[in-house]
Amino acid sequence: MTVPVPFETHATAPHAPEVKGALPPLEDKAAGRAPHDPAPNDPAVGTAMAELARAFEAFKETNDARLAAIEGRAPGDVLTEEKLARIDAALDTARTRLDRLTLEGRRPPLGAGGLPGRDAAARDGAGIEHKAAFDLYVRAGESGGLKRLEEKALSAGSGPDGGYLVPAEVERMVLTRLANLSPIRSLATVRVISGGQYKRAVSVRDAIAGWVAETAPRAQTDSPVLSELTFPAMELYAMPAATQTLLDDAIVDIDSWLADEVETSFAEQEGIAFVTGNGASRPRGFLTYDLVANTAWVPGKIGTVSTGAAGAFPAANPSDVLFDLVYGLRAGYRQNATFVMNRRLQSTIRKFKDADGNYLWQPPLAAGTAATLMGFPVAEAEAMPNAAANSLSVAFGDFRRGYLVVDRAGLRVLRDPYSAKPYVLFYTTKRVGGGVQDFDAIKLLAFSA
Repeated sequence: MTVPVPFETHATAPHAPEVKGALPPLEDKAAGRAPHDPAPNDPAVGTAMAELARAFEAFKETNDARLAAIEGRAPGDVLTEEKLARIDAALDTARTRLDRLTLEGRRPPLGAGGLPGRDAAARDGAGIEHKAAFDLYVRAGESGGLKRLEEKALSAGSGPDGGYLVPAEVERMVLTRLANLSPIRSLATVRVISGGQYKRAVSVRDAIAGWVAETAPRAQTDSPVLSELTFPAMELYAMPAATQTLLDDAIVDIDSWLADEVETSFAEQEGIAFVTGNGASRPRGFLTYDLVANTAWVPGKIGTVSTGAAGAFPAANPSDVLFDLVYGLRAGYRQNATFVMNRRLQSTIRKFKDADGNYLWQPPLAAGTAATLMGFPVAEAEAMPNAAANSLSVAFGDFRRGYLVVDRAGLRVLRDPYSAKPYVLFYTTKRVGGGVQDFDAIKLLAFSA
């Protein structure tokens, strides 16, 4: 299926008209967007890349045959549709395997750096003492060493938060892995705070400015109108369990075990909250803010572009709405923009072509990079909804400027050997918040008429 392709005009406001015609190549924003570079010479990664490339070539060949039959007004071939679905599933499987291998290559070893402001403490005698005291607490429940350390630091011991702070290097490792696992965290701005909330002043209306001659009188300009955004840090918890045999085994690296156990749970909960969280006891997701048609955008609301069909892309030229979404974002934000959607919707969009017959979706060119759509990276967020009536299933924007994640420094662990005997539970908590900080930097595709 071919679609007319817009080219970018000099008008960059969200409501600027778009001109349909020949398209110079869209800006390729995928290059260099991976947060870390995996090992490029890993044979397993190379094999996974090759499998992904072969699967996409087979997908294109089968989909081209399907489109040719449709354009020739031939009846739909059930076998071709089934084959296309199988290849699409294989494409997803190959991409998942590549992502897993890449993630494993990015995992940092313990002791390779630390959090800002805590590196020195992690390397000196106090850091070593903390690690030894924490290890004794986890293995045997002896908390005296940690109590003395927190008294020295003027901390309140178990206090209202409960538990004890993990060593700085363990906290760093968990946060680094979360950045790789949590799709929105990897795109957003992340701030580390020591208090319970982060406040940010934003300008609702810019100061009036204009041109004036060198000796002409200057009219007084209005002051900018400021508004305050508050991002409270909410409590996120996980409760991994261990057997006493595991804890008694001196060769087991308890720090790595704890990080391995909590990282996936934290990442899954963050991934949901940053997209659909209601702001009550959890971060506020970018899909839960007030909406407005992008042509009538106002500060404090997120602009939407409609597909024109309830629960679906339009039947004719379905990819036109994706171009409308891209060019609904101002050029300054578009430079670092990313598509965000779930895997099922990405499967649908893979079939779209431009006017020259080129597929708009392309697989990653190298391990550790993202697949692209119209030259822009695609981030998979399974919390994004499927296409349905009035759903907001595709987001596009500069999430670094648009969304803020707030981490309160300190990852705490409370050892509980009583609630699930003979297992020992480790109630692990971190405080995290999030919300939109620039409402013009994110646009949503609404599947509505």
